[in-house]
Amino acid sequence: MKELDLLKKDWKKNSDSFEQISEKEIYKMIHKKSSSIVKWILIISILEISLSTFSNLFINTDEVLQKANHPEIVTILEFLTYFNYIVAFVFVVLFYKNYKTISTTIATKSLMSSILRTRKTVQYYVWYNLGMIVITSILSFFIVFLYNPDMEFLRERLAANGTAMFLTFGILILVIAGFFGLFWCFYRLIYGTLLRRLYANYKELKKIDF
Repeated sequence: MKELDLLKKDWKKNSDSFEQISEKEIYKMIHKKSSSIVKWILIISILEISLSTFSNLFINTDEVLQKANHPEIVTILEFLTYFNYIVAFVFVVLFYKNYKTISTTIATKSLMSSILRTRKTVQYYVWYNLGMIVITSILSFFIVFLYNPDMEFLRERLAANGTAMFLTFGILILVIAGFFGLFWCFYRLIYGTLLRRLYANYKELKKIDF
């Protein structure tokens, strides 16, 4: 934002006859920066989804599911997988539409509206992913614990010892909270930084007030 601050200072020094030219220059700079930020949001989301899909190829869950011998579990997991892919695809499409809108819009009010809409879309995307992390973590634990025959001995021990069961669930909660916090920090660092810059552009547009 240093270039923008210098341009604003120069704008204030100029006479009123140059006011509109300076406003347009500031708008162009904000427009360019906003378009670049939204483009990076789109790129990062595509990379994130691609990495997640690629990593799933190396996670072998077939052996556990075969031992569980519960077709309904396979159906549930397949439904969640396809549902997650559909939702991810929808978010990518929304990010792309926001990028195209911000890149081509001319009116200041439209640009401001697009910036706010983009921020909300990213926030929904982040909270959806965090929610799915919690859901899949809990579901994975219970599938392995309840339906894997190799866990029969542990289930019997925990059923006979209330304290051990309490500690096990406590550890589970801590692990899920740890994963949640780790991904929350990642999203806050990556998307949070971009959103703060985008909102700073929005506030600058409000000051211009064409």
